[in-house]
Parts: sequence; C-alpha cells; structure tokens
Amino acid sequence: MKIIMDTLGGDKSPGANVDGVIAALEKYPDLSFILTGEEDYLREAAVGYEDRIEIVNAPGIITGDDKPTDAIRLKKDASMIAGIRLLREREDADALVSCGATGALVAAATLRIGRIRGIRRPAFCPILPTMDGGTVGICDSGANTEVSAEMLLQFAVMGTEYMKCVFGKENPRVALLNVGTEAEKGDDLRREAYALLSEADGVNFVGNMESRDLLSGKYDVVVADGFSGNVLVKTVEGTALELLKKLKRDIYSKTRYKIGAMIMKDMFAKEKAFMNYQNYGGSVLIGTEKSVIKGHGSSDASAVLKCIEQAITIKAGSMNENISAWLAMREEKKETENV
Repeated sequence: MKIIMDTLGGDKSPGANVDGVIAALEKYPDLSFILTGEEDYLREAAVGYEDRIEIVNAPGIITGDDKPTDAIRLKKDASMIAGIRLLREREDADALVSCGATGALVAAATLRIGRIRGIRRPAFCPILPTMDGGTVGICDSGANTEVSAEMLLQFAVMGTEYMKCVFGKENPRVALLNVGTEAEKGDDLRREAYALLSEADGVNFVGNMESRDLLSGKYDVVVADGFSGNVLVKTVEGTALELLKKLKRDIYSKTRYKIGAMIMKDMFAKEKAFMNYQNYGGSVLIGTEKSVIKGHGSSDASAVLKCIEQAITIKAGSMNENISAWLAMREEKKETENV
C-alpha cells in the first residue's frame, strides 16, 4: 500500500509528520510513502528508507487564513495541493494524510479527487471515546454546513460502513443529532431525515440523540449537518482539555491532594490518555473516490501514525466498495418502486 503524506500540514510539521511516517514504515513492512514538502529536509529525514519513500518537492504551505478556492488555484506548489494532485494521478496511491487547513483540504479533495458515484457530498467522521470504553463517530463534523435529508441518510450509511470497517462494529447503532429524542422533534429537515433513516435498509437507526448523550455509549454513529457536528465535537474536546487543566491545578493546590495524586498516578495517566483526542486518529473524509484522512492541526507523531493506520484499515476493509454497493441497492429499489 502507498500513502501520500502532506509533511507541511499541521502545527508540528514537518517533524511530527515525518516521525509518524518513519514509525509506520518500521511497523508495517509492506507500506510505502510519497512525501510532499521541502525536498532537502525530506531527503535528509528519509535516509535509510529511500527504497520505500518517494519525495516530491512542494515547499508551499496553505494556512487557515487562505481562502480554499484561492489556495487551490494559486498555491499549486503547496504540499497539500501536490498531495491531492498525486492522489488523483497516481494509480498506485491509495490515500492521503494531511494535518493542514480543513477548508482547503475538503475543497481540493472534492474538486480534484471526486466523489464516489452517487454520493452527494463527502463528510468528515471524527471519532470520540465513550464512557463504556467504546467509540462513537460523528458524521458530518465540518465538511457541509448546509445539508438535505437525503445527504443525512448518506452520512448515516458512510458512517456505518466506516465503523464496521475500521472499528469492527457489526451493526452500528445510528442516531440523528437533534434537540430532543422524540420523533417529532426538530425542524423540517430533521423530521424528514428521521423518516428516511427509519425506513432505510442497511442502517440500524435507533432514533434521535440529544448532545448530552454523545459519550454515553448508546450510539456508534451520530448523524449531523457539518455545522452542528463541528460544534458538538469541538465542545466535547474543549471540555475534556479544560477539565484536565482544572484537575491539574486542583491537585497542586494542596499537599494532601499531591500525595493522593501520587498514589493514583496510574489511574490519572489512564484517564488522561482516555480523554486525549489524538489517541483516536483523524477525521476521515468519507465519500471521495480515494481515502483522505485529516489529522488534528496539533497532531504529534503518534497521532500521525494513528491517521496512517486508519488509511490502512479503510483500504483493507473495502469501505468505499461497500458504500457503492449500498448506493446501487438503493437506486435499484427506487427503480423497482417506480415501475
């Protein structure tokens, strides 16, 4: 398998991205990479792995301040844009990993890579831990701020296949993010989506979900428009980080708390790892013809490795092929009903 790595994307680039690549090469002997970025730096970093690393000079950087369409059009030497171009042109390239600007990545992937036939819009699906030790995916979380009920149904299907493929969940429980759990709750869009999800084959729809229940462990996939999903994910991540900071301040505020913390240090380390979103990989952009994984902007080498492993699992699990099969089945059913 060959993965393209945008080495200049993210706050800790290029070091963290290259270190993540090296860790992946050591762990997976059949894996190879195309690295886009500053050529001289990458050639020095790739010493010893020349037979498994191809380097493409692309020293430009896209920032969060760049307008996505302008970045695609004007920054053709940017590492992200070079990666997207290679993913489209190279038959041997299976996936792209980038920790760069989200808007530019979504726009470039949608315009240049293309969608799975029948998919209206690709969607991001980040993963969060649940209180029972499981995981939950939120689809969408930022790619599409305006959606239709049919798009929400497709997000449910894509999220279902992702959780099956990457996390081994046989029949993922799917919920619709809403302001209440009753079927009649929400606006017209949510009520229409509820009806579609309730009747859809291949989707284990369990009803509406209020945001407070996201981490309860009752759900495996939460379907949302990109605006609501993004707010939901960032609120949870931000709350977890602030709670950790407060806990640390409180521990150091009194001697007896410090002594107690020393006794419970293994438990605190476990909880810190549990709440660290970097331990759960990146947000997969589901619905494009080839896999695109968006890592957190603050990703370190271990988080980059997680993103790479997501790409490997998606390829092995034939996720895109399964999504295409569902779309074909739905079209066939529509045609039969119209006869």
